[in-house]
Amino acid sequence: MWQNAHSAYVESRVLSAEPIELVSLLYQTASGALGDARHHLEAGDVRERSKAISKASGALLELAAALDFERGGEIAQRLARLYDYMLRRLTEANFKQLDAPLVEVLGLLTTLAEGWAAIQQAPESAEQEPDERWAPGPFSQESAAATSSQAWSF
Repeated sequence: MWQNAHSAYVESRVLSAEPIELVSLLYQTASGALGDARHHLEAGDVRERSKAISKASGALLELAAALDFERGGEIAQRLARLYDYMLRRLTEANFKQLDAPLVEVLGLLTTLAEGWAAIQQAPESAEQEPDERWAPGPFSQESAAATSSQAWSF
């Protein structure tokens, strides 16, 4: 019963959210899933750990697919590389059953979520609404495929 109510709430929240809020929801989803993954790793529950890591990976894939490289320029490119790096770290955490990559990705997501929250609170530009400046663009198979093979480097 509770699960059905929660699912209905989440679905309603997603369907009524502005594009800029959807990014925050994806960061929250990924972070929550990583917290669950760490808990299941500690408990030795392989199946649930894998499911939680897959959920976090799915949120990251959605974030990567939503990047608008035309409007986002260098920031979108850097985010694509960062999302790719985080996905590779999650894969490593899942296969090797390691906590350190989960902690690292959780830290990166926290930093990104804090930055996104600051963007949401930034004063509106005279030329554009915040949704127009920062909203993710439409899905592009081409751009998602191009970013999946890029390596993250410092």
